Amino acid sequence: MPEAPPALLVFGAHPDDCEFTAAGLAALYAERGGRVRFVSLTNGDAGHQTLGGAHLARFRRQEAQAAADVIGIESQVLDNHDGELLPTLERRRQVIGIIREFRPDLILTPRPNDYHPDHRYTSVLVQDAAYMVTVPNAVAYADHLSSDPVIMYVRDRFQKPYPFQADVVVDIDSVVDRKREMIGCHASQVYDWLAYNGGYLDEVPSDAAARPTWLRERMEPRQLASRSSTESSWLRRTRLERGTHIQYAEAFEACEYGSPSTPDDRQRLFPF
Repeated sequence: MPEAPPALLVFGAHPDDCEFTAAGLAALYAERGGRVRFVSLTNGDAGHQTLGGAHLARFRRQEAQAAADVIGIESQVLDNHDGELLPTLERRRQVIGIIREFRPDLILTPRPNDYHPDHRYTSVLVQDAAYMVTVPNAVAYADHLSSDPVIMYVRDRFQKPYPFQADVVVDIDSVVDRKREMIGCHASQVYDWLAYNGGYLDEVPSDAAARPTWLRERMEPRQLASRSSTESSWLRRTRLERGTHIQYAEAFEACEYGSPSTPDDRQRLFPF
């Protein structure tokens, strides 16, 4: 009997975080029949310049579901307030329960150094849950795991206390259009809040038909394969091996709190 495809669980702080950092990998998993779930630890109810509260939370949950539907994966948005996430025991138990119920092979999460407290505490909560998912009495009504999943951090741009160091780089050229479509589902963010907060709201086209092209051009630098030293060496080697020019990539850094990944694990989890 063939081995089941690996399962991917991605944690973000807000309903669009997983799409920006890991939608390409998620699409590749989904293509191969792997189970994938995006989890937002907050409901995003503070992420807009004019909307807020229950109305915004429900709207952003709908956006997250629409993005998940693009590639046929699961979406879960927890009802915790945006901007108020803390690494409490209650939140840790939530994360432990989600991991045990989903039983992933690979977990992705932000790194613990980030400008946004919700991002930082998402990382802390996943790290704090990592070992505890194997402890039967930690959360009594969710069956414990026999071993920790592999855990990896998603890429970011922060340099201190140390810069992101890619351990795995994934070519997403074949699925980058689906990643863009998923990100575009979060209209309240990419056309409203992020533009407002970033000071470029006046650049967003008023014509809805023109917005996807504008978004693609705006996002292009973020999606291009990175030129960091570790990723550049991978790109050079892969281009020589394949004889192809890779334009778009996602990168991930190993988290020591999860199970150590062997070369066989890497091949199983990233068979692309």
